[in-house]
Amino acid sequence: MTTDSLIKSPVKSPFEPCKLTTGQQSILDRAISASKRAYCPYSHFSVGACVEDENGNFYEGCNVENASYGLTNCAERTAIFSGVASGMRKIRTIAIVADTPNPVSPCGACRQVISEFSDKNTVIILANMKGSAVVISLKDILPYGFDL
Repeated sequence: MTTDSLIKSPVKSPFEPCKLTTGQQSILDRAISASKRAYCPYSHFSVGACVEDENGNFYEGCNVENASYGLTNCAERTAIFSGVASGMRKIRTIAIVADTPNPVSPCGACRQVISEFSDKNTVIILANMKGSAVVISLKDILPYGFDL
């Protein structure tokens, strides 16, 4: 028996692209706008994110690179940290976009930060610049995340 036959993933992959609602498209458009402001002279990989909080406020973020790669900040965390600095405590919706073949997926650090300010009702939109998008839940991207 191989290890592969013992592993059963609770997450369906790949996710099926879907048609977004008008509100979801609006937050995605903000993320696309934010991606154009990315500072990425090393990777040339622009990422944009937009967070809507529980009060309907929006916070945009882009990735900000640094020659010391460990100091780079992802678009998702930039948007969330901006929201927290303005008083946000809960994410209603987050949209993340990059120029990738399939909808972009957040890194592990961003998944955990998203989790910190989300609940089971948080809507997560992953997209690419070609118009492909998926809408998923926190449990889809972080099935065994740290909970408080």
